Amino acid sequence: MARARVLLADDNDEFLSVTTHLLEPEFDVVATVGNGQAAVDEVGRLKPDVLVLDISMPVLNGIETARRLSTAGVQTKIVFLTVHEDLDYVRTARVAGATGYVFKSRLVVDLPMALREVMAGRFFVSSFGPACLER
Repeated sequence: MARARVLLADDNDEFLSVTTHLLEPEFDVVATVGNGQAAVDEVGRLKPDVLVLDISMPVLNGIETARRLSTAGVQTKIVFLTVHEDLDYVRTARVAGATGYVFKSRLVVDLPMALREVMAGRFFVSSFGPACLER
């Protein structure tokens, strides 16, 4: 089976580097970008299997990026990777077209698993800890 092609979008260069190194043994990271508009452009150009997308980014935030891609009928799966550990954000991301939602605090454990799950056609969400559920 071919390795999934992944595009990473986050405005933190160091985080992009860490995430790339985490994924490279199992996935092909085809590009990294620093804002939502660049993500839209690169998805159109590269047609990756999965876009890993932060919510809080300049130019175009992640939610609006997902909406634009979904409205355009793009087949790329969208997995949010974010600090927003809030059920309302998960719901908003799902409506915007997300197929996965990973908390940055669970990056190492959850992101590779999330990519495998969405590539298999399933929706993935990081587990909410007690602190998240109390909000």
